[in-house]
Amino acid sequence: MNMQYRGPFIATRQPLSRRRFLRGVGVVVSLPLLEAMLPATVRAASSRTPDARPRRMFGICNNLGLRPDLFFPAGTGRDYEASPYLKLLDAHRNDFTVISGVSHPNVDGGHPADISFLTAAPHPASSSFRNTISLDQYIAERIGTLTRFPSLTLAINGAARSLSWTGTGVAIPPEEQASDVFNQLFLQGTPEQVEAQIHRLDTGRSILDAVGAQAKDLERDIGARDRGRLDQYFTSVRDLERRLQESREWERKPKPVVNYTVPGDLNNPAQYMDKLKAMYDLTRLAFETDSTRAVTLMLNSVATPVVTIPGETITDSYHNLSHHGKADEKLGQLKVLDEWHMKLLARLFDDLKAVNEGGESLLDRTMILYGSNLGDANAHSTVNLPTLFAGGGFLHGQHLGFDRAQNYPLPNLFVSMLQRMGLEEGKFASSTGTMRGLEMT
Repeated sequence: MNMQYRGPFIATRQPLSRRRFLRGVGVVVSLPLLEAMLPATVRAASSRTPDARPRRMFGICNNLGLRPDLFFPAGTGRDYEASPYLKLLDAHRNDFTVISGVSHPNVDGGHPADISFLTAAPHPASSSFRNTISLDQYIAERIGTLTRFPSLTLAINGAARSLSWTGTGVAIPPEEQASDVFNQLFLQGTPEQVEAQIHRLDTGRSILDAVGAQAKDLERDIGARDRGRLDQYFTSVRDLERRLQESREWERKPKPVVNYTVPGDLNNPAQYMDKLKAMYDLTRLAFETDSTRAVTLMLNSVATPVVTIPGETITDSYHNLSHHGKADEKLGQLKVLDEWHMKLLARLFDDLKAVNEGGESLLDRTMILYGSNLGDANAHSTVNLPTLFAGGGFLHGQHLGFDRAQNYPLPNLFVSMLQRMGLEEGKFASSTGTMRGLEMT
């Protein structure tokens, strides 16, 4: 948009600093991106500059994949027939693209391929393997200084498995405890102050209590839409605090003596889905506060025991269920786990769409790549990877179906993502260009 000078411009109010925080003892609460933080020209007309309205990426890898027979849809293009799994995302059909017939060229080896999910480095099972830089770290190296955290590396039941790798091929250890991630995002001060604040959280006090007066002052200085956004954000913080507090309370409660294995708390790997829900919430808060613009999440299903889900019956470990040998009982239980992944993904989309940022939803500003290093865990296959790409301001609502015999390179999607981040890159790893058929709005 061309703007011509038409005389002096007098702003009635200076924009709030994008780096403004609410501070208390041992607490630094980041604020979401408010309209009052944007320059008047950006408030009046949408700006495409990355610093005005940031873009983000969220890479998620479930290293046991999904049942391909229930994930991939029939037909291609915008008139595809949704599969059983995709029907669980039907409310968001126009917010994602499902992709079939893709893989990382020369990335083989079965389970070890998960560490190449965002790097596309070939032959990860080889004794001479050396990983390369991951997509998130490539982004962090270029724009990571714009945010408090250049990137966040997360995992569920990680067992040291990471999606994030430096340019020298070193793994970045993932954070596995939601409470630790929460503390990193919101608690800052001396060790004594932080410990005191953690104690307050343990006794049910919100970190927002420590900054209550400042929050009230801020609300007086901003418009009604920003006040509504702050209220929504603070409600989300309090809700997450409550759930983290409830999970920690189990550590203090004695377990009943029964002739049955009692499910543990959120520190128990069996609480896989609850841990995943918390990590999704934390990622949303990190993006909403512009604390980072690149997040990865390794769902280490291989290291996950029998998953406990209220109302569901799961009797075997996640890994054993993935090697089902077409046994009906195992296939049925694996379907339950896969469906929960889709339900939680739908919830994440709901939450991101509920947040407005500069006239767009947070989902419109966030690219989400959900997929796996395995196309069929039962056969340890690393081709025909189940891939779902959502948000980020692309023209979605379609099935991009590529050749399932001669796969299309998945790294081409990474190039499209880099360009959407504002990085004019033409290649990443084994890419041959941008992803064909994927257009930006």
